[in-house]
Amino acid sequence: MCAACAPALMKLPAGPGSGPVDASDALREATRFCRDISTITAEVSVTGSVGGHGLRARLLAGLAAPASARLEALAPFGQPVFIFVTQDDEATLLLPRDKRVVERARAGETLAAVAGVPLDATDLRMALTGCAVGTGAREARQAGEDWRIVPDASGEVYLHREAPTAAWRVVAARHSVAGGTSWRAEYSDPQPGPPAEGLPKHVRLTSLDGKRFDLRLVVSDVELNAPLDAGVFTVQIPPGTMPISLEELRQSGPLAGSNGDQ
Repeated sequence: MCAACAPALMKLPAGPGSGPVDASDALREATRFCRDISTITAEVSVTGSVGGHGLRARLLAGLAAPASARLEALAPFGQPVFIFVTQDDEATLLLPRDKRVVERARAGETLAAVAGVPLDATDLRMALTGCAVGTGAREARQAGEDWRIVPDASGEVYLHREAPTAAWRVVAARHSVAGGTSWRAEYSDPQPGPPAEGLPKHVRLTSLDGKRFDLRLVVSDVELNAPLDAGVFTVQIPPGTMPISLEELRQSGPLAGSNGDQ
């Protein structure tokens, strides 16, 4: 039912396209609002489905370049549902209500186990800012006059403009994960003014198999480049907290009983 009610995905250009085309200028224009972001904090409203189950959540997010992140999944009252922190791909996940913790795990695997979405700190920062690295701009392809497809670290970034005189924007990205869940992101409704001008207000994250997750994010209360102490990306483990493995977390999390690919 959740999948049936979800809006249609953006239609991206298919086929090999023509090329090569130097998309460096287009990428530079598309990322002009986010290139200089070193830290970002925001509130993120999440709706959609994970593993066929409906999901609704409110997150507090803090991220810092190059690879640090903190997510708190808030509950209507009391302690957070979970606190996730990661630095340099080493993650800790605390479940305060259950007094359980995952320590020294890979970030993407940990977030996938608890929330279905295999994102590390770099992916999270791109998800909230729509800011592509575009490592292969000189190998980009052209699909008509108003699309550029740029190879990126783990996939492709789609640049689009509404007309020849309009500005280029990052509107989508596809990520191929070896041995994991490949996914795509869509970015829409640029924030209209400071402090987050040009950053996407709405983000959609979808697994390419169409089964594991389909999430819609609304990003608000954005603050950019505020100093974030290193303590933000650590979490204090309360006495009496017991370890939980990623496999146990998967079995009790949103993907329990799912037959999707890992």
